[in-house]
Amino acid sequence: MAAPKDFTVLEHSRASPPAGSVAEKSFTLNFLDMPWPLLHPIHQLCFYDYPHSDTSHFTQTVVPKLKDSLSITLQHFFPFAGNLIVFPYGADPNVVPPKPEIRYMEGDSVCLTICECTKDFNYLTGNYARKADEYYPLVPKLGDIVKGSDYIKIPVLAIQLTLFPNRGFCIGVTNHHSAADGNARINFLKFWAKITKSGNGDSLSFLATESLLPFCDKSLIKDPRCLDTTEWSHVAPSRRQECQPPHLSGNPDKLRITFIVTREQINRVKKSVLARRPTLEHLSTFTIACGLVWVCSAKVCDALGEYKGMEDDREQFICVVDGRSRMDPPIPSTYFGNCLVPCIVLCKRNQLLEGEGLINAVEFLGGAIRKRCNNKDGIFAGAESWGEQFMASPRTTLGVAGSPKFSIYDTDFGWGKPSKCEAVSIDYGGTMSLSDCKDSKEDVEIGLLLAKNQLDVFNSIFTEELKSWTC
Repeated sequence: MAAPKDFTVLEHSRASPPAGSVAEKSFTLNFLDMPWPLLHPIHQLCFYDYPHSDTSHFTQTVVPKLKDSLSITLQHFFPFAGNLIVFPYGADPNVVPPKPEIRYMEGDSVCLTICECTKDFNYLTGNYARKADEYYPLVPKLGDIVKGSDYIKIPVLAIQLTLFPNRGFCIGVTNHHSAADGNARINFLKFWAKITKSGNGDSLSFLATESLLPFCDKSLIKDPRCLDTTEWSHVAPSRRQECQPPHLSGNPDKLRITFIVTREQINRVKKSVLARRPTLEHLSTFTIACGLVWVCSAKVCDALGEYKGMEDDREQFICVVDGRSRMDPPIPSTYFGNCLVPCIVLCKRNQLLEGEGLINAVEFLGGAIRKRCNNKDGIFAGAESWGEQFMASPRTTLGVAGSPKFSIYDTDFGWGKPSKCEAVSIDYGGTMSLSDCKDSKEDVEIGLLLAKNQLDVFNSIFTEELKSWTC
């Protein structure tokens, strides 16, 4: 897709760890990484106010500082500078090739693109409805795959710095999900930010980031049932030959909108829900925010007649639990890789549409999370059937990306907190985003992608639903 007229690429470059600072290493994907190689990448945008920066100041002052600190950051987060290596089937389809791996070699690097954009910065950082495809030029592409004689090499990280002259800039990050989950990606961003802000790698800045140092040892994840081999062997040979991560495409009929739910509103919802169902054991900010969107989405589909002709009356919500602290023994919170455990919640549609739909939603969500975290057989109990559960998903499924616990708005590179953060990868469909807020860590931001005909209906239903539980 050609770049829009209000968008200019100033520079294509590469970023890598300092020469000789990292030994060549490879990490075979484990069973928690294995679902991701064939799925879409993750896109994160962080906008920063910087009103006194023209193009020359940005390219001569800001960009060099970010480049230097990025190189130091990649020294520690070196798998991001490497590639995903996939081994396709050979001539004999009965011979299963080796499992994929993340491989770093001397000279590997990350694509870094510097751009300028004349779009309205205030428009892009608003909460009101905005055109989804306005953001796509700000999202870096991972790059094309390289096919060798017996392997496919796929980049796992790309970064783009986009200046809005005399207004601000945007840092865009795209990562292949097989390399890292949201926890690891946010640690990378915060490490990079602290190095930039505190001095580009001197002893003081290193001490400031010590708590974010990644643990890259995948042997910490135990897989006694060899689920990684089982999962990868089930991937069709034809799909392994593709492996090109999908790109975002123009979506003029979709609108991005942000809803903010305050701590006061959350507390009032909790009080109202517990008054009607005092036996609830897991009622949290997360379950309330997700429950609100789940119920409102079902009511919007019902109001617009989108359920007509659908024999399946099941509704599904998929969230994940970070397994790092819940393993036995726990692993470091900075484990680099994927450590996400799915919680798949199913219910009948009328259980969301009825008067106590929100109570049902938060009860189902909280119950699934509690059951997963407190399972006597451990956090990975039933992992051998996760794939089958996803394959049996009903047509109406909603998921959630992100978490307020990530504190994305703490990512300060030295120019203040982000004025807005956007999880653009929800545009691949069926997912809401959830994060903390810039002005109050107690409030939450909910990001959604809606069709034009859904927007007013959703806005009305969401406002009324929230009001009915907070008055």
